[in-house]
Amino acid sequence: MPLCPPEPSFRFSVVVLNWNGRNLLRDCLDSVLQQQDGSLEVIVVDNGSTDGSVDFVRESYGERIRLLELESNQGWAGGNNRGVEISRCEYLLLLNNDACLAPDFFDRLREGIRRHPGAGMYTPKILNYSDRTVLDNAGHVIYRDGTARGRGRLEKDGARFDREEEVLCPSGAAGIYHRELFERAGPIDERYFAYGEDTELGLRARRAGYVCFYIPAAVVYHKYSASGGPYTPQKLYWVERNRIWTVMKDFPWNMALLSPLFTLVRYMHGFYGLLSGKGAVGKLRENFSALDIFRAVARAYGDGLRRAPEMLRERRALRSGHVVEDREFSRMLSRFSASVREVGFRE
Repeated sequence: MPLCPPEPSFRFSVVVLNWNGRNLLRDCLDSVLQQQDGSLEVIVVDNGSTDGSVDFVRESYGERIRLLELESNQGWAGGNNRGVEISRCEYLLLLNNDACLAPDFFDRLREGIRRHPGAGMYTPKILNYSDRTVLDNAGHVIYRDGTARGRGRLEKDGARFDREEEVLCPSGAAGIYHRELFERAGPIDERYFAYGEDTELGLRARRAGYVCFYIPAAVVYHKYSASGGPYTPQKLYWVERNRIWTVMKDFPWNMALLSPLFTLVRYMHGFYGLLSGKGAVGKLRENFSALDIFRAVARAYGDGLRRAPEMLRERRALRSGHVVEDREFSRMLSRFSASVREVGFRE
């Protein structure tokens, strides 16, 4: 769905989502407000924090920031949707509170958007906050069972990641979207609550004809999992349940029907990780029992499949907005696919 070229003075709304992240907000918000771009609209959506975050934002930033207080935690999906709804600008940066912008971020981002004006989605180069020679995310890649991962995660930054190129979709840590995308492809799916909803939105937008460009000159520094917390059985539950929904909603049928085979291969790698201490499952095993892990996965399947009729109805409803047909979409998913080792053995 090509977009019209942006106006020379196109503006950005920055939506910063916060839940009990008072200790993270100063670094994040200062990095936004110190940009040379004086036309930014900065919105903090507070997801029902109880740690004094709201008072901190009011007292420290006053009218420089629009503060939206939610009564309860609506998750990454609901909180960002509320921010998008009240935003006013043509482009939106959805920014986690554990991420900070490089000083020239918007200058470099504008240049990239002007080179690729019809994309609809853009992703910056996201580096590890503590070690800025290490990559956190250069756009998502996806395994054939719907499990997504940051491209280049934990690899050394280098020439390979300095190319401006098309990628699958942005990371939820820092993703840029044209407003029209939400109007055509729909809002973030709030049933997901947290984890995987950035990928599902990206796939839905892809189906509607949008693409995503990686703009490496626009740099973000990310304190990985500082806002979401360490890997836990609850996080594993969300990741597994949500990828099941994504396969049912967005995958072409030929890939959806084969996805359980790829899941089995991934679980075999995960079981090895459980025994050897490698990868995300190995990390999880440091603090939780194998039974905790198996229960989380079983619950994810139970809850994921329970809503299968609902997801399949939505799949049919979404087809009316599809611009990209199954064969082309399958090729696109293969182009941006992750290996089982990437999703099975790496944190």
